[in-house]
Amino acid sequence: MKRTEAKNIGQIINELLKQENLDVELDEHRASALWPQIVGDGINRYTIRRYVKNGVMTVHLSSASLANELTLKRALIIQRINEALGREIIREIIFK
Repeated sequence: MKRTEAKNIGQIINELLKQENLDVELDEHRASALWPQIVGDGINRYTIRRYVKNGVMTVHLSSASLANELTLKRALIIQRINEALGREIIREIIFK
């Protein structure tokens, strides 16, 4: 048996996630969890639900006017989420 350098548990988990292609799905969940932090409590108060699938975040809001306003700021929100994640996960946001 060949001896290799010791790895910490975090490195082992990250390697396993990449091997099983679960790292993107995990980052999609992280992106959804970052929503309140990115947009703030005022906007999050109107958020009914949100989810990410295949790089597209869908956000259901209780205010149509807020959805319209956020549509204009979509690129900035995408940029902030991706910066917080450290890589491009979100390609599009749909407000409903």
